[in-house]
Amino acid sequence: MHQSTPVIKKPWIETPLIESATLSKLAGCKIFLKLELLQPSGSFKSRGVGNLILSALKNPANKNKAVHLYSSSGGNAGLAAVHAARDLNCACTVVVPHSTKPMMINKLRSAGATDVVQHGASWFEADTYLRENFIEKQPSPEENAVNVYVPPFDHPDIWEGAGSMVDEIAAQLPAREKGGRQVAGAFPADAIVCSVGGGGLFNGVVAGLEKHMDEFGSGTDIPGVKKVHVLAVETKGADSLAHSLKNGQLSSLDAITSLATSLGALCVAKKTLANAKYPPPGVQVSSLVGSDADAARGVLRLADEMRLQVELACGISLEVAVAGRLKEVMPDLNSDSRVVVVVCGGSNITAEMIAEFRQRLDEGWE
Repeated sequence: MHQSTPVIKKPWIETPLIESATLSKLAGCKIFLKLELLQPSGSFKSRGVGNLILSALKNPANKNKAVHLYSSSGGNAGLAAVHAARDLNCACTVVVPHSTKPMMINKLRSAGATDVVQHGASWFEADTYLRENFIEKQPSPEENAVNVYVPPFDHPDIWEGAGSMVDEIAAQLPAREKGGRQVAGAFPADAIVCSVGGGGLFNGVVAGLEKHMDEFGSGTDIPGVKKVHVLAVETKGADSLAHSLKNGQLSSLDAITSLATSLGALCVAKKTLANAKYPPPGVQVSSLVGSDADAARGVLRLADEMRLQVELACGISLEVAVAGRLKEVMPDLNSDSRVVVVVCGGSNITAEMIAEFRQRLDEGWE
């Protein structure tokens, strides 16, 4: 009797998309929130990291081997790897720099990390240590095991996983109408706003839109339908994409000076810059940068208006969307425009931190 291959559970969920009347009024357009903070790990990272891990488990070369995952992130990517590993019955070790806060290390351990190793002063040093000691040095054949590298953002499987939210957005929003008639194949949002660290989320959004355009035509081929705008948002001091765009080539920041440490990639992935400079047909990309104080305002808006708790790296996208910045790159924005803000979430936040942001803003933080 033929025995079917067991189905491996996806370690992420479909998240709600909700419209906020209050935020829409503030922004002058229809604001929809894609609630990625509801993912099992607390952020969108569950999608990309989860998809990479699924691919590793389905790889024939790893069949019947004990898979041990190694993640070089003390932040949301590491937490996503640990949650996915727990769901998929794998071991997971996370290597973090010494700058990682005790709160995050405790979260990694509580979520079920096999081990949390601290090494180096930066993510780059932690990542180098991980690859040299656990990925380049694999278990012996007799152990029948494999060590799998789980990077935080720079991998096609991660982009594909993050892009899965675009299919959900397309299904969750009503079809686009023109002159009272639905326009078949047109993506139902005018813009998607997302935060950029190394570019895993941004690359996923662009890839997801490209897939949609391929299925329904290029987007530019549909009469009366404009390109979908993707707004890539960063904070000053962690604006590695804006820095590379300004220099016209892939360039590294000297240091991360933003408090939004989840955006703290000194240099974006090569694919991130390529997508920003040469997006696929039907997609337009704009880079916007705000301050840490702007990010804090976004955090407070989500806490006060929507009762949602997110970190600074997420708050900056909401603030850019509702505080008048959209008009800079979308001059034709109007009350019927549909803008989706990816509420990417993040675990580096507490009620006490939000209260501190409020106090600093009251004292004139700009």
